[in-house]
Amino acid sequence: MQNSDNQLFDITIVGGGIVGAATAYKIQSHNPDVRILLIEKEQSLAAHQTGHNSGVIHSGLYYKPGSLKAKNCVKGRRELVAFSKEHGVAHDVCGKVVVAVEDSELQYLDKIFWNGIANEIEGIEKIGAKEITDIEPYCKGIAAIWVPCTGIVDFVGATKKMAELVTGIQAQSKIVLGEEVKDYQKEGEITTVTTSKGQYQTRHLVFCGGLQADRLAKKDRLKLDMKVVGFRGDYYELTKEGEHKVKNLIYPVPNPQFPFLGVHFTRMIMGGVECGPNAVFTFKREGYEKTDFDWNDTLDALTFGGTLKFFSKHWKFGIDEYRRAFSKKLFLKTLQRLVPSLTMEDIEPGRAGVRAMALGADGNMIDDFKIEYKENSIHVLNAPSPAATASLAIGDQVREMAEKHFALKTNVSQ
Repeated sequence: MQNSDNQLFDITIVGGGIVGAATAYKIQSHNPDVRILLIEKEQSLAAHQTGHNSGVIHSGLYYKPGSLKAKNCVKGRRELVAFSKEHGVAHDVCGKVVVAVEDSELQYLDKIFWNGIANEIEGIEKIGAKEITDIEPYCKGIAAIWVPCTGIVDFVGATKKMAELVTGIQAQSKIVLGEEVKDYQKEGEITTVTTSKGQYQTRHLVFCGGLQADRLAKKDRLKLDMKVVGFRGDYYELTKEGEHKVKNLIYPVPNPQFPFLGVHFTRMIMGGVECGPNAVFTFKREGYEKTDFDWNDTLDALTFGGTLKFFSKHWKFGIDEYRRAFSKKLFLKTLQRLVPSLTMEDIEPGRAGVRAMALGADGNMIDDFKIEYKENSIHVLNAPSPAATASLAIGDQVREMAEKHFALKTNVSQ
């Protein structure tokens, strides 16, 4: 079974999250004659990590200077804000505070600040207890970093706008929803992509699979030294009674021994305030309920040596995270470190998200973005937070790789 128009595409992008959409938009913008096919297995774009994250436009404060994360986050943030202004995507550059509540956190706060300076984060400054309450009246801390360029945005809206612009530039480009890519067979210069509903012919492939990135790469016979493991993050929401206690964004100083930013407060662009997330191993890569389970996903993760090594390194944190996942009281206690006046009546259970963590065989998290080229394909293998913020910069990076390896200028309509 083939797609009805039997069209030959120049590039097929697998994955309709914000990285896939941004990649399509960047390639199409710079190569308007190129015919792009974007395939998403769900019935809507941005259905997984993009649509389940906290909606924060990250500044680039935390990332190692010179890394892809640092460079792409700063560049991508500025592009995303400009894109949102130009195309009417809901956003607000409202700023955030990163707050230390104990003396032991001050050295890490200072390290983050100088990291931000090295990454050329504009406008950041150290502030004291009084300035914290000037910005967030109910937040208590001994010192903080004020990050004015952090914001919030409708990432789903941005994703849909990018995809819309692709087909606006090139009428022969196409967005396909509700089709899962099952296989791809290369014959000469043409690859046949088989989905759950049909087949498509393409010259080149770009994979932006997020939680499925490693599996898509294995199908393409790419040798991997990593495995994607899912971690669910649960959120609480502030009730109407508690909402006034957070104006914008409040973050803790991250624990340097744990590979997550910690539970924080985020005002959402569509209204309300979320608190979270925690981070617990999930038994289903795309499972958003605490009881979701998938045998294949579970065995895939637990038979990988790197997963067990990761657990052995962080088991104490893991137990604490699981306890908090099932205890509103413990979750509240964590939140009260930053906003002491919060009560049980101020919070209620919210949604959840799953983040794709790429682990190496040594049990260490692959910290930086990871993008690889193979013959006629490019794989975005690791794009964790701040990938949504950095999406347009990642898209540019993939575009440059595609133009170099795919000779796009010569692969126009025939």
